[in-house]
Amino acid sequence: MQKAAGSLPDPKLSLGIENYPISGMDRWSMTRESMTMQRLALMQEVPNRAKRDAQVASAQARVDRERAALVLQRLQIRQELSLAWIAAQAVEQREILLTELLAENQRLQDSLPARVAGGTAQAGDLLVAEQEALTLTDRRDDLQRDRAKARAALRRWVGSRADEALQGDPGPLTRPVAQLRTELANHAELELYPAMQSMARAESREAQSETRGDWAWEIAYSRRDRRWGDMVSFQVTFDLPWQKDRRQVPMIEAKRHELERLDAEREDVARRHLQELDDSAAELQALNSQIDRLQTAGLQLVRNRAALALSNYRSAKGDLSAVLSARAQVLETRMRLIDLGAQRDSLVARLNSLIAD
Repeated sequence: MQKAAGSLPDPKLSLGIENYPISGMDRWSMTRESMTMQRLALMQEVPNRAKRDAQVASAQARVDRERAALVLQRLQIRQELSLAWIAAQAVEQREILLTELLAENQRLQDSLPARVAGGTAQAGDLLVAEQEALTLTDRRDDLQRDRAKARAALRRWVGSRADEALQGDPGPLTRPVAQLRTELANHAELELYPAMQSMARAESREAQSETRGDWAWEIAYSRRDRRWGDMVSFQVTFDLPWQKDRRQVPMIEAKRHELERLDAEREDVARRHLQELDDSAAELQALNSQIDRLQTAGLQLVRNRAALALSNYRSAKGDLSAVLSARAQVLETRMRLIDLGAQRDSLVARLNSLIAD
């Protein structure tokens, strides 16, 4: 691409007839008039050196821009794939929890008739358990729908492999937040701007080169009747940019303003990404604290409450609704733990996609 930009334009070949008479005694004749000739000419345009150098620089900048855009696109694809994988995994984890609770509910229903007959449970407890089973089944249907949608989103990126079992973990943060903040200038989107600025500067130099004008040469061979002899001609033409204020200067100013716009835009994008990084760091810290609190204290508390409610129910000191309520709270706590984990993994995936490896 650079060689093509810096090379001369393709030459031009022209064929024609000159001084062909259409009136007078020699009209419609190719031989009677001495100035009638068949002409073959070759012309080569030669842009000035500054323009060709600017075109080479512009081509190189365009290559660099496309290379940076490709890196950005790959990072975006990797991020979207990671997010789809995390969403699919979270849905499956929720579905496993719900399946476990449905199994517990079924065991409870199986044991209730004997307990009612023995006087340790009320007849209405069976209806309460069946009602809970219906509610859980509705939630399972919702999760199956979400699972199909998550797999469809994953299939967009990996095709038929989306139907395979999900294995492994999303992975940790590859760069600490402090390092990301230090290396933010290497953000994949910011990497586009040096190439775009170089291209704008090259186009500005190309616009300035228009004030110098180009030139061209032409050599022609003219064949006449044998009585007169053939002729060869050579000429050189020059551009005369005599209306610079109306033609070239406005274009130069436009390119200068474009470069200023790119500088301001890059600064704005850098500040926006810095703000997003700070927001993500605060969110990541909050998620880590919430997950740690649930794992170390919150989940154990609701499990103890559920165990106590079940113990009271078995000893006829409590009712079944308290057991089901406590068990539902355990389910919601575990579901929240999955949701928080998915949020954290998604945030880590986004942070890992900021800078190319």
